[in-house]
Amino acid sequence: MKDRIVRQFTARYGYAPKVVARAPGRIEFIGNHTDYNGGTVLGAAVHLNIWVAVRENSDGVLRFASASEPESATVPAQEPCRQTGARRWVNYPLGIWAGLRDFGCAQPAGVDFLADTDLPVGAGLSSSAAIELASALAFLALTGERLPRETVVRLARQVENNFVGVPCGILDQGVSGFGKKDHLVFIDCRGPYFELVPLPSDVRFWVFNTQARHAHVDNLYATRHRECQDAAAALGVDLLADVMPAQLERRQTRLSAIGYRRARHVVDEIDRVARTRAALARGDLAEVGRLLTASHRSSQRQFENSTPELDLIVDTLVALPHVWGARLTGGGFGGAVMACTDAKFSADQAAQVAEVYAHRFGSKLDVLRYVTGDGAEATVLPG
Repeated sequence: MKDRIVRQFTARYGYAPKVVARAPGRIEFIGNHTDYNGGTVLGAAVHLNIWVAVRENSDGVLRFASASEPESATVPAQEPCRQTGARRWVNYPLGIWAGLRDFGCAQPAGVDFLADTDLPVGAGLSSSAAIELASALAFLALTGERLPRETVVRLARQVENNFVGVPCGILDQGVSGFGKKDHLVFIDCRGPYFELVPLPSDVRFWVFNTQARHAHVDNLYATRHRECQDAAAALGVDLLADVMPAQLERRQTRLSAIGYRRARHVVDEIDRVARTRAALARGDLAEVGRLLTASHRSSQRQFENSTPELDLIVDTLVALPHVWGARLTGGGFGGAVMACTDAKFSADQAAQVAEVYAHRFGSKLDVLRYVTGDGAEATVLPG
């Protein structure tokens, strides 16, 4: 991929890039919608990445192009306005460029930019965080600036929240930034605090991507975010992470029925993260699997961010041998299911799941097997 994006950049702009950077997609292992509630999460960086290549130009413009997106954009550096329509993808690197000033960093006066990917977009693997991290490291390397990795992650999250307009927590950026092969990333989102957790060698990840998302997914995500904030306020706390399961039961009468269900999911999910981490430490993958599936059931019934398609995939998977557990991964309202399996789970079994899905819904299910990978990095090229 590195050589490919160098060739693509050179063919498009007429000269070679100065910096190439990559950032991996991530699997949300467990911790659904806990991050912006101040809770804890576990995620894994995968072996596939979004790549970016950049070089400064003297034209005072920001040129953005992608090998996988048909629309490019040229933006005056003096007026870095948000892009709309088919150019919305540009807001991720453009927001990073604009956000550098907020973190006391120099902005390249003009940039030629190209993105490419071997990471499936729209599969619940957070390609948005990956392009943010890769862009941030590329721009920083271009100007010679250095920021601690925690600060780069905060920059990327700020862009997603304030420039792109998605009220996400720090899970996606944190895992893409801190990932390591054969490890999960544990994040205490209130700090934030990041720690690597060794992954047992028998674990495999399969992702079953429906390629379907609710038409109003961004609005639904924002609605859940607001419902969680309202529930925290009704309970007299700043964040739902401040509430223990027993306290939630005692204060249930303060909440509406919807508020209680949203809080119940988040509070129990934070507890499931802790129990999953403990089970991983003792190598109890059966318990890990039970917790993963319990997480999905809570998303299905309490947080209501699952779909019939995702539920069918989970129901089919957990009935198969060699599957520890399964759950939706990412924000929900469509997207993908992650299965945590042992090494004996086969492509034939995965095909069985796809066949059941096609029979029920009449559409193809993308099946992807992933291994863990290392976090984001940038390389300054010679010359």
